[in-house]
Amino acid sequence: MNVLSLFDGISAGQLALQRAGLKVDEYYASEIDKYAIQVTQKNFPNTIQVGDICNLDGIKFKDIDIVFGGSPCQDLSAAGKRAGINGSKSSLFFVFVEILEHIKSLNPKVLFLQENVGSASKLDVGIMSRALGVYPVRINSSLVTAQLRDRYYWSNIRTKETMFDLVTDIPQPQDRKIMFKDILESGNTKYSKSDCLIENAYKDLYKDMDKFKLFILKKESEGFGRKNYVIEKDNNLLYQENNKLKIKTNTTKGFDIVTENDCIDLSFPSSTTRRGRVTKGKSPCLMESVNNIFALQNYRVRNLTKTEFCRLQGFPDNYCDILSIQKSISLLGDGWTLPIIEHIFSFIKNN
Repeated sequence: MNVLSLFDGISAGQLALQRAGLKVDEYYASEIDKYAIQVTQKNFPNTIQVGDICNLDGIKFKDIDIVFGGSPCQDLSAAGKRAGINGSKSSLFFVFVEILEHIKSLNPKVLFLQENVGSASKLDVGIMSRALGVYPVRINSSLVTAQLRDRYYWSNIRTKETMFDLVTDIPQPQDRKIMFKDILESGNTKYSKSDCLIENAYKDLYKDMDKFKLFILKKESEGFGRKNYVIEKDNNLLYQENNKLKIKTNTTKGFDIVTENDCIDLSFPSSTTRRGRVTKGKSPCLMESVNNIFALQNYRVRNLTKTEFCRLQGFPDNYCDILSIQKSISLLGDGWTLPIIEHIFSFIKNN
């Protein structure tokens, strides 16, 4: 099998093919991030790096059997500015389509997979579906990891011969019931699942508890977005009243009632219903620009380790060991949930 991976990242697709038991002869990777390329070449030294997707020479790809990639989501995501599929970054989707169409002209039976965020608008999903000639399946990574990560997947990979060629017929993967606590190296969390993993989910600021406490007291009244924290038992923040712990705040709304060891959401400081809410479910989604994934260890706030971040995306513990934790999170957050892609590729043998 010859593969063309567009927006290759850290080669989750290559690892998924390997885990699905599919032999890869030539793997062409289009990627421009030097750290992503370093991780790929460490784990798959035979990868053929072909550079920027905008500068590819389609002639060299005449024997491609599968094309896949997740085009940039920044303009589609609810976490972004919602510029839409024609935004400066997400419009690279149309370059993906152009290359796919060229490959199809050489090999009409070529398989493809395209992934993007579940928060994309219906209009953008419709535009992408018409361009690809198939409607997507929507899968949440929470079924196979400890992370909440809602994504669309467009593909002509078929589980069986079907008359519904305009619909991606990949079934939902079986729920593996992996909880947030299951991927922790130490400590505890009251979240059942993590939020979506995003870039900058790790900051040196939080290594220092005194700075962290000052940060909370200073920032919590500013409404700085959706952040989930685990608060240590500390007399400067917590006090006992009526057998319940309360956390001191700088807001006019008074105090949030929490139970010992709880993870609480310090967002929405002016809200009487949402602020201080204990979130039940998966981990936050691993993606860019939010510092929101914490675990409790001996009544102290700590961020997740590099190993735990890899586990949130279903990767081997040491997959990103050559990178700093910040760069690892950035690349993991921009990438694919490995077990989902492995699940989809497991049906290639039927095609």
